[in-house]
Amino acid sequence: MNLLYIALQAQGAAAQGQPGGGAGFWVMIILMFVVMWFFMIRPQRKQQKELEAFRNALKKGDKVVTAGGIYGTVQEIQERTVLIKVDGEVKLRVDKNSIQKDYSDAAAAAPAQPAKEEKPKAEKAPKAAKAQEGEYDQKEK
Repeated sequence: MNLLYIALQAQGAAAQGQPGGGAGFWVMIILMFVVMWFFMIRPQRKQQKELEAFRNALKKGDKVVTAGGIYGTVQEIQERTVLIKVDGEVKLRVDKNSIQKDYSDAAAAAPAQPAKEEKPKAEKAPKAAKAQEGEYDQKEK
């Protein structure tokens, strides 16, 4: 009962202190949901659509990984299940929804490029300055 009384008092004090202040609050809440949708929900939906397209385009010989982390090669595809060859003659039938793309081949195909090291640039001195040092005349001879 005391919590209800405190909540009602706080609500009444806020309404008396700032008339029309509730609209700004709702605008901020809506803006927060829009930003959250743009940065979190939208990319997740895109990723789900790509995964669904991959599962629908599966064919015999594709390398896949199951949700449990088992690597294999697709041997047979049915409406809801996929038969994958794991090792030798070991074959597993798994649900199509537990199949993910095997990215290990993509990583092996594109080796990581080493970072380019920047060489310190030597300052270019004018010909007159080099001539005074004697270096310019010796190189031309």
